[in-house]
Amino acid sequence: MSLRLKLLLFLLPLYAVLLTLAAQVRTTNAPLFIACEVVLLGSLVLAGQLYLGFVRPVQLIEAGTAALQAQDFSLKFTPVGQPELDHLIGVYNQMLDALRQERVSQHEQSVLLERLVRASPAGILILDFDGHIASANAAAVRALGAPAEPRLVGQAVAALPPPWGPMLATLAASQPQTVRLPSGQTYRAAAAHFLDRGFQRRFVVLEELTQELRQREKQAYEQLIRLMSHEVNNSIGAVNSLLDSFRHYASQLVAADQDDFTQALAVSIARNTQLAEFIGSYARLVRLPPPAPHPTDVHALLRDLGRLLAPQSAAQGVAWHWQLAHEEPLVVLADSQQLAQALLNIAKNALEALGPAGGNVWVRTAAQPPTLTIENDGPPLSPEVSQRLFTPFFSTKPGGQGIGLVLVRDILLAHGFAFRLATESSGRTVFSVQLTPGVGGREAAG
Repeated sequence: MSLRLKLLLFLLPLYAVLLTLAAQVRTTNAPLFIACEVVLLGSLVLAGQLYLGFVRPVQLIEAGTAALQAQDFSLKFTPVGQPELDHLIGVYNQMLDALRQERVSQHEQSVLLERLVRASPAGILILDFDGHIASANAAAVRALGAPAEPRLVGQAVAALPPPWGPMLATLAASQPQTVRLPSGQTYRAAAAHFLDRGFQRRFVVLEELTQELRQREKQAYEQLIRLMSHEVNNSIGAVNSLLDSFRHYASQLVAADQDDFTQALAVSIARNTQLAEFIGSYARLVRLPPPAPHPTDVHALLRDLGRLLAPQSAAQGVAWHWQLAHEEPLVVLADSQQLAQALLNIAKNALEALGPAGGNVWVRTAAQPPTLTIENDGPPLSPEVSQRLFTPFFSTKPGGQGIGLVLVRDILLAHGFAFRLATESSGRTVFSVQLTPGVGGREAAG
């Protein structure tokens, strides 16, 4: 029962009783009856005014409550001339102004935050209350290797392909982790929380460290390699000159010792030359010049590569399978010498992965877009090895220098070519290269 109805039910019986009492004195005391009627009429007028004064605030409250429920903060009331009611109207209008301003401010901040997240160079994953991906910006999509954001929304982070899934599933808020992708990229993942309707939700920031780590690597080994190269080459040149001079003394020895003496000198000179080449390979990594791109036929480079490695492949029992795009020239803009060196290192890496047992190597190209893949069916890459690929001085081969893949990485990155090295679900290890510069010269995500 409403307050207005209760008030009417209170006033109507009361005035009915008063009118009945006044009627009783109508015949016995006319002046008193007239006085009672005047008082009742005045009381009715006052009761009507009180009723309206009571009802109007209730109506305002009802209208204001309906506006608040509809989140309509534009409805405002005008003063009516009653001090108490005007004070209520002033407070209500002031509250609406504050709510409207806060709503506009929150909307603007929300739009700003959304645009900052979208434009951020760092990948940002926002999770729902169940730990599934609610949204991902473009940088996160690239880092995770997804073709588009809708493919990620609703997916559990643990279901992402490795190495992302296992790492993000165990990522703690205060323990950032670093992950290296098959494309040579390195990311640092950090998790944090925010409040949504009073409950905690997680978000993950994926910060790319590739360029930063490459600069640190170069700063760490460039000066050392230059110093080693200078000292070793100077020493080897002088030693080889002396050893070569010793050959003139071979005729002064007895005949039985001449062959041993000559062979020892030859072995020493050859070993010094190998040491110079060993140091020279490190020096070339440091002195890698910027590429000079020009139209280059990738198919021609691959055919030369096949002829160069044919004797080694035959001795090792490796069969090559060529699937070139339409057997026509595949022309791209690249430094032919540097690209040839990168392809040679990739192919040698495939042969070394097969080992003496032999196996198969597949070479495939595609024209649209220009891509190249070199596959082998050797032992798969372990997760531990995959995390250390493209790391300077790391090698799984006995006596390996650990600079072959680093040189490949630097050449491809200098060209802006995206690349990826990983063992696929088929069991084959695949090195794929996109032969067109990526956005901003960045390598593609794994």
